[in-house]
Amino acid sequence: MRAIVIGSGVIGTSVAYELAKAGAKVSVLEQGRVASGASAVSFAWTNANGKRPREYHALNVAGMRAYIDLAREFEGAGWFNQTGSFEWWTTEAAQAKQLAGVKLEQEWGYGVDFISRDQVAAMEPDLDVRAIGEAPIVYYPEEGWIDPVLYAACLLRSACERWGAQVYTGTQVKSLETRSGRVSGVRTAAGERFEADIVVNCAGGASKESLGEIPGIPMKSSIGVLAFTQPVAMTLRRQFHADDLDVRPDGAGRLMLHKISVDDQLSEPKLLRPDGIEATTILNAARELLPALEAVSIEAVRTTVRPIPGDGLTCAGPMPQVDGYYVGVTHSGVTIAPQMARLLADEIVHGNIREELAMFRPARFFGGAPGSVVPKSAVAGPSHD
Repeated sequence: MRAIVIGSGVIGTSVAYELAKAGAKVSVLEQGRVASGASAVSFAWTNANGKRPREYHALNVAGMRAYIDLAREFEGAGWFNQTGSFEWWTTEAAQAKQLAGVKLEQEWGYGVDFISRDQVAAMEPDLDVRAIGEAPIVYYPEEGWIDPVLYAACLLRSACERWGAQVYTGTQVKSLETRSGRVSGVRTAAGERFEADIVVNCAGGASKESLGEIPGIPMKSSIGVLAFTQPVAMTLRRQFHADDLDVRPDGAGRLMLHKISVDDQLSEPKLLRPDGIEATTILNAARELLPALEAVSIEAVRTTVRPIPGDGLTCAGPMPQVDGYYVGVTHSGVTIAPQMARLLADEIVHGNIREELAMFRPARFFGGAPGSVVPKSAVAGPSHD
């Protein structure tokens, strides 16, 4: 089976790895460089925190745990950090919502519990717990983050060296090629044709673009802004989420900072200055909780388009317009990637329809039932060595 994967972010590289591992002959086509899109500007938080409905929550939990399995395949997986995370909210309304969420997630078997300020102070001495006030603090021990670019590099190298996958950068796919209602390949912006039995579109925000006569996925993507500090001498290991602020370590002493209210000020990605108002706003909020940042500046600010399907949920599975064409796009790409890839590879290569993806099928956007799939005989497709 010849498979083309469009895109080399965390979703695309995960799908390429699992397809190659399952026996497909894989080619990855990336219009820029590997993991240069949203994956490179992602908080990369692995979590199922607050994700609803339960099927979506379960898919995220499975993704978190799939990283543990996947890390065993890579000695010293430096891209995976399962250190846990803290969360607190200062308004009564947010605290009431948090309490209800904690109770529900505990019922669902998710790792979460309340934790004392003394415990937080002992675990993270750089965090000024006095600035938290009397807000209840929740701890999620299973959560963490990945380094998306390193992750993509490791998976693609392994897929290439072990199973002969090929990666083509600077290669933009413009249209699908079909024969008798089934995918036969793709054509690039440069006019080059790649033959394939299966095409999986993992192009993130670009999934909204049509490929020739095949329509794209309806998207309601949003703008994300991340600020990165200069290296600072602190030992913070765990991420925390506090009202309108997210903070985590980013290697070499740097911290990654995020504020949703800053995201909301932008209608499109643009170049921001490290000493601009956006960066200053983010840094000042972090300084209230991390005194060591008083003498530190922002080193870089990056913006991106976060890919979000039109109904906010993951979109994964066969497209209804043509046999052999699949899509994988989600706002929870970092968390879901390894599990989504496993499920799609099982469907594509082995023809096993996975119920875990039933409510996330692309058909829901095109007048079909959410769980609609193509016939099993068409999923596997013709096999080519």
